[in-house]
Amino acid sequence: MGAKIITCQAAEHNLFYSSEDNSVMNGRQGNSAGAGRSRVHGIHRIDLSSVQLASSANARDINRDIVLELIRFRQPLSRMELARFSGLQPSTISIIVEQLIGEGWIREGAIVRRPRGRPSTMIEVNDRLVTFAIDIRPRRAIIAVIDLAGRFLSRQTVMTVSNAEGSVKRIIECLRMLRDQHSDRSFEGIGVSVPGRVHPETQRVLLAPNLHWKDFDVRAALQKALKLQVEMDNDANACLLAESWYGRLAGVRSAVLVAVSEGIGTGILAGGQMHSGFNGLAGEFGHMPIDPTGPVCGCGRRGCWEMFGSSRAALRFYHEANPKQAPIDIYGLLRRVEENDLAAIEAVTRQAVALGKGLGLITAALSPELILITGEITSSWQRFGPIVQEQLESAVLAGPSPRLAIAGDGDFARLLGAAAVLLQRHASYHRSTHAASAERRLPRSSVPVERLAPAD
Repeated sequence: MGAKIITCQAAEHNLFYSSEDNSVMNGRQGNSAGAGRSRVHGIHRIDLSSVQLASSANARDINRDIVLELIRFRQPLSRMELARFSGLQPSTISIIVEQLIGEGWIREGAIVRRPRGRPSTMIEVNDRLVTFAIDIRPRRAIIAVIDLAGRFLSRQTVMTVSNAEGSVKRIIECLRMLRDQHSDRSFEGIGVSVPGRVHPETQRVLLAPNLHWKDFDVRAALQKALKLQVEMDNDANACLLAESWYGRLAGVRSAVLVAVSEGIGTGILAGGQMHSGFNGLAGEFGHMPIDPTGPVCGCGRRGCWEMFGSSRAALRFYHEANPKQAPIDIYGLLRRVEENDLAAIEAVTRQAVALGKGLGLITAALSPELILITGEITSSWQRFGPIVQEQLESAVLAGPSPRLAIAGDGDFARLLGAAAVLLQRHASYHRSTHAASAERRLPRSSVPVERLAPAD
């Protein structure tokens, strides 16, 4: 567990570290800032077994993270602009910038000459630094090269099989090919999104009913072959982290992302922090039984939510209505929806109804302000989104229902999520792999927030 620090700095944004863990959070005045202040200034019961006094070293590390976030979201910036936005002294900014340049996260760009004063050298993220992103699915793995700004430089698909060792071997071959193609780039590591739950410490897959890869250490195999650091997480957690890493969750403190594909996975943001539970298994709402007489799920139970609300469920509904039709995949089913195939429309409508009812259960349990949906069904959201919304609203016990929105195409979202998992864990000071003395610690649970701006 990370050291627990309580500190507060206030400017136009309210920035604080919570007493729960070493995590940056922020709120805007007139919005969630009041909640933030009460959380910091209230009386806490402190776990003395893991408390650590604030020190100048802690402050330097925190300021480094803040400056990097400012550069990511407001680039290009001069050193003086960084000092003005952050409230830090220019001498402090100069030290941090040199450190980040040395680590390879940022670089100096164009020189801007103004009517008054000295020319300014602009600072921007290093676009030569990239990461591998892997989205592992039951039948295929999609591999991409993504830079710090979230731009896709390459994308390849590798077919996977039930044998984990053989599938990972194919993935490794593809990774080597892509690294050769981008030999002019510096690879920070490999981020992996999997359709299952990953242990936060060992990074081994704990539960993946639809993947059927048992007792195989994917992370170790990739690290041994590529000599790069590997970070893994559940696909829904990864997608939710990407929404925040790339600045699309500004001001949101409570959200649930529902990843709809072969199954259903969920990522939870509570109080501004990613929540994975005691052993990484929090969020398995897809395996909530909603019909004890329903079909057997991959987890071994009957009638789980994902047996009615997933893409696989929509395919089952369609084939039950058209037993003589040749098998199709979910993309083929959605194409038939667009062609006004009545059986296809009925199948996906049944999926949407079940999806909305399940969201009602999530709302009863967590009461999020925002629910995000990602997956194949979002490509026909204009048609089926209102059905999901109606079912959600009818299930709310009291008050308004959570805001419902889509987070985009499943493949795209999961790849960005895999990259975000790697970058978020490595960019923060206590996960940096650049310094020779850097200690590898557990990833912090917080989500980076947009445009942090502390003051002295």
